[in-house]
Amino acid sequence: MYIDRIQLEQIKSDLQPQKVVVIYGPRRTGKTTLIKKFLEKYPEPYLFVNGENIDQRVPLESQSIKTIKEFVGQNKLLVIDEAQKIDNVGLNLKLIVDSIDGIMVIATGSSSFDLAKNVGEPLTGRKYTLKLFPVSQIELSAYENNFEAKQNLGIRLIYGSYPEIFSLEENRLKERYLKETVSSYLYKDLLELDGIRHSKKIIELLQLLAFQIGHEVSYNELSLKLEIAKKTVERYLDLLEQAFVIFRVCGFSRNLRKEVTKNCRYYFYDNGVRNALINNFNPLNLRDDIGMLWENYIVMERIKKQEYKKIYSNNYFWRTYDQKEIDWIEEREGKLFGYEIKWGKKIPKAPKIWLDTYHEASWQAINQENYLDFIV
Repeated sequence: MYIDRIQLEQIKSDLQPQKVVVIYGPRRTGKTTLIKKFLEKYPEPYLFVNGENIDQRVPLESQSIKTIKEFVGQNKLLVIDEAQKIDNVGLNLKLIVDSIDGIMVIATGSSSFDLAKNVGEPLTGRKYTLKLFPVSQIELSAYENNFEAKQNLGIRLIYGSYPEIFSLEENRLKERYLKETVSSYLYKDLLELDGIRHSKKIIELLQLLAFQIGHEVSYNELSLKLEIAKKTVERYLDLLEQAFVIFRVCGFSRNLRKEVTKNCRYYFYDNGVRNALINNFNPLNLRDDIGMLWENYIVMERIKKQEYKKIYSNNYFWRTYDQKEIDWIEEREGKLFGYEIKWGKKIPKAPKIWLDTYHEASWQAINQENYLDFIV
């Protein structure tokens, strides 16, 4: 089952002469499929290059304008899949857009390790950046109404939203796919880096994080449990973020002495990956971690909405030393918006200290009754 992706239209909008459209995202979220879908109706000749193919990679690593021009030929569109595999990719892309009149470039990457680092400065003013996530509820709303979406909610919480999941009918096939994704693809870019010696520790780190969704993470505690240095823990967390496996949200404060801001919280890009890491695909009525699944799902879907609908926001959580907290804070348009994410239908009260301290702030509970408005 192919699901139309929102970023397809964004590519069409952003693609311009002398510009590079850079598409980031986790592995297996459909970046290559997205590009091929775009190329199906592209009316002009183009050159498609896979960065993992050494024969195609060599000319683009040459830093020779003559060699690159000969390689690109008369094509006005150059598409580079897995661009992070190309050495000095940013510098070579700069040479391309500066030297070939009318050229347009699309570059995709499943890891931002080298791609973000190498395209940043060389391509200043020459690129647009898009992110492609696992399928969003916004995209699924074209195929199901609100009633159907709520009926399918349990499947999303357990098996996540990787595109391949929607083509698999049986749950055992979904579980197999997710386990294979975790074991073979999730860390592929990360484990190719120099100095990564403890692949088992990375898996154990992710398993620990899987049980701390919605809670602050202590680097010291992780260091003790994993028996590795705190700096190594911090490095692994940073690399896992760059590999689009997890992302962090830090505490909000405007220097109220009671507020806690030291530690961050971590969420997974996909619920299915999180459940595969801990090997738990039990139905919701047999789980004791439904609150974590729900919060991770809502937060990730909100991130997708912010990206796809161009909602520019600084995101935080908020907590005080006396345990008053708000799960999700958005700072946008000069205002603060607080959201408490609850699986149950009972609506909690807004923390009085929040409203008293931040008079301009709003507060809302997000539950099963109103979550679709929040994420779609």
